[in-house]
Amino acid sequence: MDATLAFPLLAGLIAIALFFDFLNGLHDAANSIATIVSTRVLRPQYAVMWAAFFNFIAFLFFGLHVAETLGKGIIDPGIVTPLVIFSALMGAIVWNIVTWLFGIPSSSSHALIGGLVGAGLASTGFNSIVWTGLLKTVGAIFMSPAIGFFLALILVLIVSWLFVRQTPFAVDRTFRVMQFLSASLYSLGHGGNDAQKTMGIIAVLLFSQGYLGSEFYVPFWVVITCQAAIALGTLFGGWRIVHTMGSKITRLNPMQGFCAETGGAITLFAATWLGIPVSTTHTITGAIIGVGAARRVSAVRWGLAGNIVIAWFITMPAAAAISAFAYFTIDLLF
Repeated sequence: MDATLAFPLLAGLIAIALFFDFLNGLHDAANSIATIVSTRVLRPQYAVMWAAFFNFIAFLFFGLHVAETLGKGIIDPGIVTPLVIFSALMGAIVWNIVTWLFGIPSSSSHALIGGLVGAGLASTGFNSIVWTGLLKTVGAIFMSPAIGFFLALILVLIVSWLFVRQTPFAVDRTFRVMQFLSASLYSLGHGGNDAQKTMGIIAVLLFSQGYLGSEFYVPFWVVITCQAAIALGTLFGGWRIVHTMGSKITRLNPMQGFCAETGGAITLFAATWLGIPVSTTHTITGAIIGVGAARRVSAVRWGLAGNIVIAWFITMPAAAAISAFAYFTIDLLF
C-alpha cells in the first residue's frame, strides 16, 4: 500500500486511538485519585489536576518498554492492517464505555489487549498471536493485584509499628502530607504504564504503513500526544468509578491511603521497567483490599471485590469478541 494514499485513513485511526487514550484517562482517573479523595486530603477537582500533571510528565521517568510490548509483543506486526487496528480499538472503546456507564472498575489495558487478540484472530487465526507476550500479560492479571495487596499490607504493618507511640491526630496529620507524595508516585506509574499502550498501537500502525522505515520504534510526537491525551482524560475524571474504588470497597484513612498508593506505585514502576502492560485498576484495587484486610478482614466488602474480580476475567474475552465482530462486520460490508 502506498503510504501517502493511506494518510487520511491513518490520521482517522490515530484520532480514534487518542480517543481511546482519553477514555483510558477518564476511566482510570479513579485509580490515581480514589484514595486521596476518599481520605479527604484533596477535593476531587484539585485531585484530578494533580494526577493529570503527573500522568503527563511520566514519559520523563520511564523507557518505552510497555509500548514495544503492545506494538510487537501481542500480535504479529506483520499482520497489522488499518482494519485490525480499528477493530481492536472498537473492542476496547465499547467495553470501556459499557463499564464506565455501570461504574465497574475494569481494565482499560486488558480491554485493549483483548481487542488486539480478537482482531488478530479474526484476521489470520492463531498464527497472529505472539504467545510469549500475551501469556506474560495474562500472568500479570493475577500477579499485579496480588503484589499490590501484599505490598500495601506489609506497608500498613510497618507504618503501624513505626508510629505506634504517636497519637492518632499526629499520624493523621503526617500522612495527609505524605499522601501528596504517594499519589504523585502512583499517578506517575499510571501515566507511565497506561499511556504507553496507546503509543504502541499508533507506532505499530505507522510501522505497518511504512512510516517508520524497516525498524519499529515510537516517535517522540506519539509519546507527547499520548501523554497529553491520557492527562486530559484524567482531568475529566471518572466519578462513578471513583466512588466504587474510594469508598465502597473499604473505608480509608490517610495512613492507609498512603500505603495503598505506595504499594500500587511500586508495582507499576516495576512492571513498566520490565515492559509488562499491567492493569492500574487491578493494582490499586489489590492494594486497597490489602490495607482494608490489615485492619480486619471484615473491613473489606468482599462481595463487591468479588464482582470486580469477575469483571477483570471477562474484560479480555468481551473486548476480543466485540473486536472480532467489528472486524467481520466491516470486512463483510466493505
